[in-house]
Amino acid sequence: MKITIDTDQQSLQLHDKEQQLPLYSTAAFEALSALWLKVGWNQKYVYTFSWMGRPIIQLPEDLIRVQEVIYQLRPNVIVETGVAHGGSLIFYASLLRAMGLTHSRVVGVDIEIRPHNRHAIEQHELYPAITLIEGNSTAPAVVAQVRACIPSDATVLVLLDSNHSYTHVRAELEAYHPLVSPNSYIVVTDSIMQDLADVPRGQPGWTHDNPSRAALDFLQLHPEFVIEQPAWPFNESQLTQNVTHWPNAWLRRLPAQTP
Repeated sequence: MKITIDTDQQSLQLHDKEQQLPLYSTAAFEALSALWLKVGWNQKYVYTFSWMGRPIIQLPEDLIRVQEVIYQLRPNVIVETGVAHGGSLIFYASLLRAMGLTHSRVVGVDIEIRPHNRHAIEQHELYPAITLIEGNSTAPAVVAQVRACIPSDATVLVLLDSNHSYTHVRAELEAYHPLVSPNSYIVVTDSIMQDLADVPRGQPGWTHDNPSRAALDFLQLHPEFVIEQPAWPFNESQLTQNVTHWPNAWLRRLPAQTP
């Protein structure tokens, strides 16, 4: 990709597409955002944030968008595979408590919860809203532990943020999609990987070994799910697409069809 920006002429040239855009346009914003996402990922921009004292390795734009969904869904249970430092768990728990959902829970699953991270999470003031489960997220015994945390008729949101290889994400989708309630989502995070194969910190194999491909193959066998970016509850712009590390990541479960 070759881009030329001329601030004097207020234009943006996409040389690969032989296309010139007004610099202050939706199309130019989308092109610049796509490049910004790649450079920011390579520079580990997301490793500079915390939430209520715990590192949270997420793009702030994605946190705002998932907050919008949580507020609308008002879930009883949020399941996240991949715990790391616990920042995301604390973020979700803080939203649930701020919304007055005192009986809602966040369930975090990781193959290894390092002792210092576990200690910090367990000492956090929001830990009473969190359940930690250590083990391979796709192991039947672990999935059963997660299922045991979910009351009947609960509204459940699932986010997959552990091992991002095609094989593991595909297995997680099969294991966790039955837990998702109608009109809720299973979110395949870091689906941007397929666009990062050519950056210095990326890997060439990510062009095919990525969460996005796992999601698309999953949909071929599960028509009860569709890829659907959640609607923005507020928008006074001409923009329609998220600036995100999670493109095509939101898989919504359709309501059951009445015979």
